[in-house]
Amino acid sequence: MSESPIADEPSNAPQLPPRRWNRRNVALLASVALVLVAGLVVALVLSFSGGSKSKTVSIGVTDGSQPYWKTFAALAKKKLGVNVKYVNFTDYSQPNPALKEKRLDLNQFQHIQYLADYNVTAHDDLQPVGATAVYPLPLYSLKYESLSALPDGAKVAIPNDEVNEARALLVLQAAKLLTLKDGGTTFSSTSDVTTHKVELVTLDASQTARAVQSGSVAASVVNNNFATSAKLSESDAIFQDDPKSAVAAPYVNVFASRAADKDDPTYRKLAALYQDPSVQKGVQKANGGTAVFRKQSPGQLRSELAKVEKQAEAAKK
Repeated sequence: MSESPIADEPSNAPQLPPRRWNRRNVALLASVALVLVAGLVVALVLSFSGGSKSKTVSIGVTDGSQPYWKTFAALAKKKLGVNVKYVNFTDYSQPNPALKEKRLDLNQFQHIQYLADYNVTAHDDLQPVGATAVYPLPLYSLKYESLSALPDGAKVAIPNDEVNEARALLVLQAAKLLTLKDGGTTFSSTSDVTTHKVELVTLDASQTARAVQSGSVAASVVNNNFATSAKLSESDAIFQDDPKSAVAAPYVNVFASRAADKDDPTYRKLAALYQDPSVQKGVQKANGGTAVFRKQSPGQLRSELAKVEKQAEAAKK
């Protein structure tokens, strides 16, 4: 037979009292669990959003006092969660070097032709990430109401700086007032004029509006900013380049970035915000309604840039 089991002997060790779950214990445990769950949710949200801190993007501009930039910044904060910081420059030669040196994330002040000339001259590779607008370059006259009324041999003023002179010559060629060697490029100069019906007068760009207002010339090609300041109206223009034409393509204004950042999704979205109606309204108010907004893909803009860079390289040989 097997032996009967021996009962456990009482222990002299102290015993913990049995746990009793009352309402207070249950409430406390529930509170702790709720806090833990809430903390986990916050951690997950932050992990997917990249943290609670908003991204800041610095943009170099040359007209930072214009109200539409405030509208743009508000939209960037609301729609993209991006804080936009503007760095304003008074000299056009400064924003591109500042971008190259990483003192900016983007800049917006130049058209493709200017960017191409900078890249070739500075041996840089800044790239467009989005289009803004093109501003037609008009030929103004206060004496003649139409292009056909402009007599042969009339004096016509054009800007004398490299960038604007070339565009003005292309405008006059489109108006059939002159022809350029090999059809001209964005780097043509007066030395490339092969035939002409008018007498060209080259002036500092800031003097072109005054020349036509004073009557010292019969007509004048005037940049948008100087025309706006001089209060030349749209009705005073007897010709302008077609903003949808190949002639105007190199003059589409762009947001630019360093080449390494050209596909940054945030930068592309910021550039697209320029096409928002509230921003466009402000841009038109600031520019006398002359802006023609352009929606072009970064690929299209870069293709045009590469084309104009080749023209710049040829012009500098």
